[in-house]
Amino acid sequence: MPKRIVIVGGGFGGAAVAARLEHLFRRDPDMELVLFDRENFSVFTPLLPEIPSGALEPKHIVSPLRARLRRTSVRQAEVRAIDVGRRVVVAGHCPMCAEYVVEYDYLVLALGSVTNFFGLPGVAARARTMKSLADGAGLHDLVIGKFEHADLDPDPAARRQLLTFVVAGGGFAGVETAAELNDFVRSAGRYYPRIGAEDVRVVLVHPGDRILPEVSPSLSSYALKKLASRGVEVLLKTRIAGCDDDGVHLSNGDALPSHTLVWTAGVSANPLLDELDLPRDAGGRVRVDTTLAVVERPGVFALGDCAAVRDGVTGKLYPPTAQYAIREGKTVADNVAAAIRGGAPRHFRYQPLGMLASLGRHSAVAEVLGLQFSGFFAWWLWRTIYLMKLPGFERKARVMIDWTLDLFFPRDIVYLRSMHAIPGSAATGIAPDPHTERDAVAAR
Repeated sequence: MPKRIVIVGGGFGGAAVAARLEHLFRRDPDMELVLFDRENFSVFTPLLPEIPSGALEPKHIVSPLRARLRRTSVRQAEVRAIDVGRRVVVAGHCPMCAEYVVEYDYLVLALGSVTNFFGLPGVAARARTMKSLADGAGLHDLVIGKFEHADLDPDPAARRQLLTFVVAGGGFAGVETAAELNDFVRSAGRYYPRIGAEDVRVVLVHPGDRILPEVSPSLSSYALKKLASRGVEVLLKTRIAGCDDDGVHLSNGDALPSHTLVWTAGVSANPLLDELDLPRDAGGRVRVDTTLAVVERPGVFALGDCAAVRDGVTGKLYPPTAQYAIREGKTVADNVAAAIRGGAPRHFRYQPLGMLASLGRHSAVAEVLGLQFSGFFAWWLWRTIYLMKLPGFERKARVMIDWTLDLFFPRDIVYLRSMHAIPGSAATGIAPDPHTERDAVAAR
């Protein structure tokens, strides 16, 4: 009998499931694969921090799902509901579009996660995130807009507030974003002679006692010293308490006069899970067994950020990172195929080969196969490994060209104001107010 497998989510995990299933059922014309995602591409998120700095062009780190998955029916639509009992998925291309229903025999949930602002006052309304391609490109343009505005402002205090950039979270995403952002703002300053070096601040706020807690203490200490030597202010054992028009408020009672807060400090389960009749753990993620099958829900699998995947030996949760999601995707595909063909399922077990974190220009930290590296060699290793993992030869070539040009030319500071102006302001020629500029872009 024909079978239909529906995959919800086209990120690392979902795309890995679809690619593996295409290979496993390449000679089976009765197998139908359907993948839903809000975008028609997947983002190679390890390289996302290089978008705000201008080191890479935004489209060069994305992979078109239709080009990668030739046999899968890719549908750019937002899933609005899933009825596990009736085995149907309800989706729509946009809020104004009609809903349509797709039945399935097997369902794979690769929904990812959403940013968690922990209910802090003003943070959800004012902070910028770093989870999507639009986030990275928007932050790049925002920074240039702040420089242009500060260049015209005669008030030194106002300039410093415009040019203070706060990054919340000292994990991989936060450290890499702060490092790249710092490189960008320091290099951009040469084009604004009325702005002094003392006017520009990049502040990294982290609640732990050391940044990059996933790596060894020695590498963490190296990263801290490298960031500090390049002008990044790192505040340890400090949390964000709130955000308002005056600035960013800290848990120690201090305040940072700033209009820009970049939030990388936490994620939570996708809100669509709240509408589904599925068992979940305390963190809101779907409970799965060691084969990544959803507990007590035959024919449903989950992986990645939306699933609570535990090590079958230690019982500890696997971290929700890309390298785990890709391996989980292959296991899910194999187990769906085993369920269809009557084979035995595989149990997921994975030991990472290492971890890498960029610290900006020509510097990084890396732990690979138990060996530790820092400095230029770790940076070269970071770029080499991620370039190899980037899907598609075309994308690899484009990124290599970007990186080569970045070695010899300054980073782009072009600000396309027409793309960020408040509706109606283009006719008057009046630049948008920096306080409302972000909200206008978000509303679009």
